[in-house]
Amino acid sequence: MSWTSSWIPADIDCVVHMGAISSTTETDADLITDTNYRLSQRIWRWCADNGVPLLYASSAATYGDGSAGFDDDPSPEALARLVPLNAYGWSKHVFDRWVIRQVLGAGPVPPQWVGLKFFNVYGPNEHHKGDMQSVVTKAYPIAARGDPVTLFRSHHPDYGDGGQMRDFVYVKDCVDVMVWLMRNRQVSGLFNLGSGRAQTWLELMRALYSAVGTDLQVRWKDTPVEIRDRYQYFTQAEMDRLRAAGYDRPFRSVEEGVGDYVRGHLATDDPYR
Repeated sequence: MSWTSSWIPADIDCVVHMGAISSTTETDADLITDTNYRLSQRIWRWCADNGVPLLYASSAATYGDGSAGFDDDPSPEALARLVPLNAYGWSKHVFDRWVIRQVLGAGPVPPQWVGLKFFNVYGPNEHHKGDMQSVVTKAYPIAARGDPVTLFRSHHPDYGDGGQMRDFVYVKDCVDVMVWLMRNRQVSGLFNLGSGRAQTWLELMRALYSAVGTDLQVRWKDTPVEIRDRYQYFTQAEMDRLRAAGYDRPFRSVEEGVGDYVRGHLATDDPYR
């Protein structure tokens, strides 16, 4: 498909490219490359050729096991140190590196470009994602019945069961960031998008059970052997670069975000409203 086709509207104000094969267990590397990398290149070139700003989804999966930290340093040297753990993470990482090469002089660049390294996003309108839905969405009906939720045991001596930590970020906060970026065309770059605060899986589940008014119960199971050596025990977005660019709104804790998600969406007749 050509991105110079006549059917493309002439009055596009901004392209927000969030589409991707996001499954971390997808093994069809050709499909991931075509969808997540080559299509993104075509969208980038169209935006550059037509003078249209571009916001695109990168991912915290680019950080791999986190041993290189979670600093959204866009320099080629810093990006070269990152080692993603799966094909999805690699597809996002190689596109980020390609983008930086364009920006540093190898090719055309849109008038505004922003890559967002999303951390663990949860919130309304994710039912269509199947197994890639957030744990909040998957566990909601279990919690609402008062049944025990199943969580992975820890296989790391520094983390207790349920003490594995993630930067959980509410999708409404992500939308606020993207709207702010679209209103501030002078801001370009590669930015983390998380809450900036790691919280445990137990904190997340306590927030969910509290929101539905039932007592938390947990059934533990071993992390599957096939992913155990690639399991992330800690993620936390460093948000200094986005803050330095001018974004100053607070991010919700899991207690605030999950409470809003449950009361405003999951527990209603229309969870998509």
